[in-house]
Amino acid sequence: MTTPPTLKLCSAVAVAAGLLAAAVPAQAQDYPNKPVRLIVPFAPGGTTDIVARVVSQSLGTALGQPVVVDNKAGAGGVVGATEIARSPADGYTLGVATVSSVASAPAINPAVKYNPLTDFTSIVNMAATPNVLAVHPSFVGKDFKGFMAAVKASPGKYAFATSGTGGIGHLQMELFKSLSGLELEHIGYKGAGPALNDAVAGQVPMIFDNLPSALPFIKEKRLIAIAVAAPQRLPSLPDVPTFKEVGFEPVNRMAFYGIHGPKNLPPAVVERISQAVRKTLEDPAVKKRIEDTGSLVVGNTPQEFTAQTKAEFELYKGVVAKQKLKLD
Repeated sequence: MTTPPTLKLCSAVAVAAGLLAAAVPAQAQDYPNKPVRLIVPFAPGGTTDIVARVVSQSLGTALGQPVVVDNKAGAGGVVGATEIARSPADGYTLGVATVSSVASAPAINPAVKYNPLTDFTSIVNMAATPNVLAVHPSFVGKDFKGFMAAVKASPGKYAFATSGTGGIGHLQMELFKSLSGLELEHIGYKGAGPALNDAVAGQVPMIFDNLPSALPFIKEKRLIAIAVAAPQRLPSLPDVPTFKEVGFEPVNRMAFYGIHGPKNLPPAVVERISQAVRKTLEDPAVKKRIEDTGSLVVGNTPQEFTAQTKAEFELYKGVVAKQKLKLD
């Protein structure tokens, strides 16, 4: 009996679908079979870069292929994040997701060409870290009370540095300004490294930065910590109050450093990366190096990190709307 053409077509489609289904797990099983590129959307020397490099070497061991860090700085993380979003969804180009790149920058900048909630695949949050407001030793205010008095006495005289316009440091300081009534000028840099260089050199009198990148300069007394955005006082800075203690609890937001990729990453590849990162974070040496910077190891699930990203983005959208913030 001759098989009807329709049945032949259906049979061919079924075979093709079966082959495709078999190929997906095989592809995921083989992943990775070449080096993985990890885009850091900030300049070398900042906290994002520090955490990425601490994790990348051990992560390469866990994956069985090198993980190569590639710094793509600019626009508060937007330049690097845009490249991540536009990369092939094969797991060979990943990126570090920060509050700046997936929340504060897209919340304030309508020109951002990606949607942080739909154009990425969240994989894992590696670490969270407090932020710190610090001043150059030449600044007249050496503690929070003195800082407030000095700035209020000279409205508009002083400027603060951050890792970039639209970044978490920028929006947190803008929130602090709106709550305190302070008048300060913002100077955005292409990453924490350049911002710290000018703050330590006294070219700009103050900086709002992630603690890990600023802490070495604070310990060397080249910067003076005024307040930290953290749930409680930090063992590394026991004499420095939190923003909650000085009456500005809404400013107490911690930064995060996760790994994400472009949208539509295969679930098996996502799980492979997630498991490898969490295994890396369990390494006592990696954990200690991250904690020594002042950060906390997280290592959550893809679902948890997706929800966290959404919460931060919606928070900063609210801050931008309430404070009527716009890019210069």
